[in-house]
Amino acid sequence: MSVALHHRQSGPEGAPVLLLGSSLGTTGSMWEPQHRALDRTLRCISFDHRGHGGSPAPAGPYTIAALGEDVIALMDRLGIERAAYAGISLGGMLGQWLAAHHPQRVERLVLIATSAHLGAREAWLERAVTVRTAGTTEVIADAVLSRWFTPGWAAEQRALIARLREDFCRSDPEGYAGCCEAIAELDLRAELARISVPTLVIGGAQDPAIPPHNQRVIAEAVRGARLELIEDAAHIPTLQHPAAVNALIADHLGVGL
Repeated sequence: MSVALHHRQSGPEGAPVLLLGSSLGTTGSMWEPQHRALDRTLRCISFDHRGHGGSPAPAGPYTIAALGEDVIALMDRLGIERAAYAGISLGGMLGQWLAAHHPQRVERLVLIATSAHLGAREAWLERAVTVRTAGTTEVIADAVLSRWFTPGWAAEQRALIARLREDFCRSDPEGYAGCCEAIAELDLRAELARISVPTLVIGGAQDPAIPPHNQRVIAEAVRGARLELIEDAAHIPTLQHPAAVNALIADHLGVGL
């Protein structure tokens, strides 16, 4: 059963819609640079996954399909028949599922620092156990955030890192663990050929969490997909290099900045 996702909207009411799906352990607030740059011409809607931010954390098990259906329910609730979708990491996994299973609802697709299959199933299940046992995501916060940005850049952005860490630690432990279990079972490789919408794939050239090989696999399997790698970027290029990412998104969607 789907849940009512917490979301934020900005931009003209009648403008084309861009849905923004965030990464594991973050909230829709991570898309602030994209809201500021793109909401002049787009109706930007960022949302919190179940178990994150202001969204409910129902009992599991969670699946990528269930998380994707949450997005469809959000679109239905807001009266949105069709939208462009940009997702990073976990949000990008949902984007692949949405485009493969609900192609009539997706206009264009942007997949950032994501994968169709991560493997390491036991590692994701162990992370879920760790968070549940501790009763908080704080127990893994520093290890996880250390992979999001290149070290030199992170050292100069202490205030931003502190805000992201605070959001991460506020994630509901059961909701976060449930999402880890969904990622553990992720395998969309056989479904990539079903994606027919124009697709842009973006990766961080120095991403240790989901290395560029994963984005190449997606771009090679999705017909007509375009791959762009951002140098000197790790797992969250939307924050480390917002101007470059914004320009790529705007070009793909055919809008100005």
